[in-house]
Amino acid sequence: MVDADETFVIVGGGLAGAKAAETLRSEGFSGRVILVGDERDHPYERPPLSKGYLSGKEERDSVFVHEPAWYAQADIELHLGQPVTGIDRAHRTVRLGDGTTIHYDKLLIATGAEPRRLDVPGTGLAGVHHLRRLCHADRLQGVLAALGRDNGHLIIAGAGWIGLEVAAAARGYGAEVTVVEPAPTPLHQVIGPELGQLFTDLHAEHGVRFRFGTRLSEIVGQDGMVLAARTEDGDEHPAHAVLAAIGAVPRTALAETAGLALVDRAHGGGIAVDASLRTSDPDIYAAGDVAAMHHPLLGLRLRVEHWANALNGGPAAARAMLGQDVSYDRIPYFFSDQYDLGMEYSGWAPPGSYDQVVLRGDVAKRQFLAFWLKERRVLAGMNVNVWDVTAPIQDLVRAGAAGTGVDPDALADPGTPLTSLLPHD
Repeated sequence: MVDADETFVIVGGGLAGAKAAETLRSEGFSGRVILVGDERDHPYERPPLSKGYLSGKEERDSVFVHEPAWYAQADIELHLGQPVTGIDRAHRTVRLGDGTTIHYDKLLIATGAEPRRLDVPGTGLAGVHHLRRLCHADRLQGVLAALGRDNGHLIIAGAGWIGLEVAAAARGYGAEVTVVEPAPTPLHQVIGPELGQLFTDLHAEHGVRFRFGTRLSEIVGQDGMVLAARTEDGDEHPAHAVLAAIGAVPRTALAETAGLALVDRAHGGGIAVDASLRTSDPDIYAAGDVAAMHHPLLGLRLRVEHWANALNGGPAAARAMLGQDVSYDRIPYFFSDQYDLGMEYSGWAPPGSYDQVVLRGDVAKRQFLAFWLKERRVLAGMNVNVWDVTAPIQDLVRAGAAGTGVDPDALADPGTPLTSLLPHD
């Protein structure tokens, strides 16, 4: 039972934190709920920052998780623009940047991640950008529009999801775009070389130039402005702006200082949590990008930096804080929209984990499914411009995790319903 006099504190003003606060109230918690965020904006979702909002197709207000008035209506106490500078586990308090101390009975850390920084000369120039926060998207939207008007050049370091989505948005404004990527294809660490070429071709058709097998070595500027970018292969590329899209690192400093168990950076980093999202301290939980959870279905520890993990992980942590029996076993899921290509990916199949890729549908028309298999077990599936198949794909991943294999020929046959490949009692 949860005492109505208890105080639950949520550190982190993103989607995971906001959904956790919402869930505490919807589950009937009547104690104090305090949400602390180091940004001045109300909690918002991150996908629009590189998709609809950045491209100008969605209004700024569409990114927010709740209407601002909702927090007062739900009796959620907000401390925005206020970082948490310390956790005193012995006294169960958190200290804010202004010196305020807040007691907690249960604490949720949802501090997210921050962009990796380029470590090359010239990164301090005004024309070098990152994209993680709403203020970054506000600024970058104006930059892309100006580049489009002036036939300017954008250099993007990194051909991951953020890099490719920004490339698509930039081309929509008319900017010239060059993507620099050390791997041989885009998304190499996510979908492998088998499908990376698909995204190379897609962006090349829209005028994006790629430089694979190299990295930025220097950003050249004058009077604070970017003029060019040099790569390790010795080339120099004209540039008026540079976006660093080389990944993110979990924001674990608060947890580390508090002495919570962490996962080594070499293994993905993050705050170590169990299947109920509880940390090494029984009164502290973690969710979203910062949490490295033991996945009860996949049987491994992983940290997932995607919207669905924040959307579902925040509520799961909230229920665990309330004493409910929680085993967070959601299949990792993410989506992307680039030009006329929309895709969804479900599962976990990092390089080296699979021995076969099965394609189903018309790859040339970019309307197909792809499956990553290990010994005939489905590890992950991706649908490209084919919809309403996420549920059976995730069911196949669950069956694969339980040891059930599939016939690859049947999996590749569009005439064979995916549901027929699932085990039946």
